[in-house]
Amino acid sequence: MAYFTSRDIAAIAMCAALWSVLGAYIAPIFWRATHMPFFCDMLGIILLILALWWIRKFGAVTITGIIATIITLMLNPSATHFFGFTTASVVFDILTRLIGYQNCLEKPILSVISLLFASVASTAVAGIVIGNLFMNPAPFGGVAFFSVLHAAGGAIGGTIGVVLIKALSTRISLPKV
Repeated sequence: MAYFTSRDIAAIAMCAALWSVLGAYIAPIFWRATHMPFFCDMLGIILLILALWWIRKFGAVTITGIIATIITLMLNPSATHFFGFTTASVVFDILTRLIGYQNCLEKPILSVISLLFASVASTAVAGIVIGNLFMNPAPFGGVAFFSVLHAAGGAIGGTIGVVLIKALSTRISLPKV
């Protein structure tokens, strides 16, 4: 039996495609207008939380991030900073696995706390990677401040993602795997 079912692969593909298209075409508009990285992190975390809720298997979030990176680089070859978000997806996958999917998705208070923690921590790592490797964050206050800005985007996206999966959970009952 395969680890990922066709339903899992379809969910990964949809989340990755949506993230990459919005990240390649809409996020640069927000970046040019504000020079704040909130929108990229918000998009990524919302879709990573959705993929986690939908699939609930280790590696699905990482694969979502890798596929989103590949598609983003195909759409916008100069978007090498997206490797920071690939790193964030790996960190998010590992953290949610360590916390436990049941704790992250099924327990009312613990799920909110754990998903927000994983969201903020993984996007902070993305900010460190992007700030050190792909940008000159000096005008923004250095790598630490740039990482805090990314973490703020992760907090916003994490909040929206938690609200989204809570709403979906009340409306849709997924089959137990």
